[in-house]
Amino acid sequence: MSKVLVTGAAGFIGYHLCKSLLERGDEVIGLDNISGYYDISLKLDRLAELGIDQHQINEGGKSLSKIFPRFSFTKADIKEINYLKKLFSQESFDIVVNLAAQAGVRYSVENPQVYVDANIQGFINILQMCRKYPVQHLVYASSSSVYGANTKMPFSVNDNVDHPLSLYAATKKSNELMAHSYSHLFDIPTTGLRFFTVYGPWGRPDMALFLFVKAMVNGESIKVFNNGEMSRDFTYVDDIIKGISKVMDCPPTESGTWDSNSLKPGHSKAPYAIYNIGKNRPVKLVDFIDALENELGRKAKKDYLPMQAGDVPVTYADVDSLIKNFDYKPSTSLSDGIREFVKWYKDYYQIDNLKLQD
Repeated sequence: MSKVLVTGAAGFIGYHLCKSLLERGDEVIGLDNISGYYDISLKLDRLAELGIDQHQINEGGKSLSKIFPRFSFTKADIKEINYLKKLFSQESFDIVVNLAAQAGVRYSVENPQVYVDANIQGFINILQMCRKYPVQHLVYASSSSVYGANTKMPFSVNDNVDHPLSLYAATKKSNELMAHSYSHLFDIPTTGLRFFTVYGPWGRPDMALFLFVKAMVNGESIKVFNNGEMSRDFTYVDDIIKGISKVMDCPPTESGTWDSNSLKPGHSKAPYAIYNIGKNRPVKLVDFIDALENELGRKAKKDYLPMQAGDVPVTYADVDSLIKNFDYKPSTSLSDGIREFVKWYKDYYQIDNLKLQD
């Protein structure tokens, strides 16, 4: 059992991770600023599933779970260094999992400053705290977006990622570089995880699956960018959580076999690692929509649009290092994953099947 700080605990992946860690017996302290990037009621309902009463949530205060005795939650922002100092000085964390970030590729085009505040300033604060109050392992969310203009498939952690196509992607690559410097300078074990198009129950409302289901249930058209010529390595959230759990329990160590004459971005002499977590099977957007139509039992009205700024046409994860080091690879089928999401969506929004009929 470990004492784990999970930032972004009210988020999609953060909620699922907290629940999984608590069910296996870890002590978890969740932290989230509950930003208004999307409807905060969804975030509060996720926390309610973890036993946190929204009426007991206070800025900077600790709320205790009514379901999980080993879970507490604090509403706070990782940009606030003074609060983090107080938290880290009071708690002795074994592991920190930083999932707090400003998400969204398209949003970063028009709102760059919030990405600098959350993803750069917030992350350096986390690194500083892990330096001052040493932890066994810092695990942090990166993104498949870092591969940017790369066309070599599948994307490997040993590929160069010097051509991001959005500020969001640039901040995530910056996180990896910042983590490496702290691993080298201060011997902090850090692992960055590049997630590939995560979907599933309690997902983010700005993601494609959520947007598509909402539109189709309401009889509205869905926006199909790049005229449908897109492919994504859709990865079910439970597979992501299993990957995080396996990685966080095995902090990287200094490599005695590192060759400075043959530099590989995914390896280092420092206690530093990078992994892709993806299904390793890209799906065309049109096939994704077909699977969704089959599950909902209705055809989608499609509004074909050009590629949006910051988007990439294909994502495809090479997970060889994940298999080699952890004997693990995501396995949930797309049809099973979509079925679970639709089931959750109908239940959460109390939608009767009869309402879905044209």
